[in-house]
Amino acid sequence: MSDRVRIEAFLEMMSVERGASVHTLDAYGRDLLDASAYLSGGLRTAAPGALSDWLQSLAREGFAASTQARKLSSLKRFFRFLFEEGDRKDDPTSRLEGPKINREAPDVLTRQDVAALIAACGDDVRLTCLVELLYGAGLRVSELVSLTMGTLPRKRLGRWDTREIIIRGKGGKERLCPLGAPALLSLTNWLKQREDSLPEKSLARGRAEAFVFPSRGKSGHLTRRCLAQMLDTLALKSGLDPARVHPHALRHAYATHLLQGGADLRSVQTLLGHADISTTQIYTHVLTDELAELLETTHPLAN
Repeated sequence: MSDRVRIEAFLEMMSVERGASVHTLDAYGRDLLDASAYLSGGLRTAAPGALSDWLQSLAREGFAASTQARKLSSLKRFFRFLFEEGDRKDDPTSRLEGPKINREAPDVLTRQDVAALIAACGDDVRLTCLVELLYGAGLRVSELVSLTMGTLPRKRLGRWDTREIIIRGKGGKERLCPLGAPALLSLTNWLKQREDSLPEKSLARGRAEAFVFPSRGKSGHLTRRCLAQMLDTLALKSGLDPARVHPHALRHAYATHLLQGGADLRSVQTLLGHADISTTQIYTHVLTDELAELLETTHPLAN
């Protein structure tokens, strides 16, 4: 059995049993095929030393520490799969260590920055709704563009039954995501116009009808790239650096502004859909900076 066949079997398991997303599966596939190409004898018989050499080659080629760590994680999951399937009697990655990653705090948009972006949307109802959901609900870009009509709350007598939408996040895990009044209003306004954006051709229309943000493209919904381009244009219009304005920047702002407003870390973790609270803790740097400034300006011994 070739490495490619084993990798395909691993990816199928990750998709069916673990609910891995398409993007995650693509990354696993690339990482494992790269490793297989480097190793002359293939992954099936790879020794720890050969795998360590491959990791060192990544560092020499200038790959970022985060990329090296991701590739090692792909290897570890793959060899765990081979061990569980009885294809190997050992795990050659058990003692391999990846590079240390220093997570830098994200450059967070201020409340004024976000207000400027929303104001710059003007009469563009769809764009306003996209920005409100990214910032007002902290959605990942993949969660937003693939949002389906079936995840929205029902409306009765012109009013929403609930303020929560159902989000299918990483690993296929679902979470309830509450929406604030501005996000609900922007969603209401967009849904009034959504029908006009559906494709006319029956096949394309059939694909697009399920999505909140339909498109004539193959996926049936707005693409990540298209959304990123829309935000670039919006940033320029609002006087902000486009490099600072991307879908994840609005998610960063959502989390940081919640913590600044007094939300506890566990609640923010739940709202963001983070499996590990250490991922959420990166946002606490803002609170630390604010507390340091408060100490310097108000404590009697500060001066």
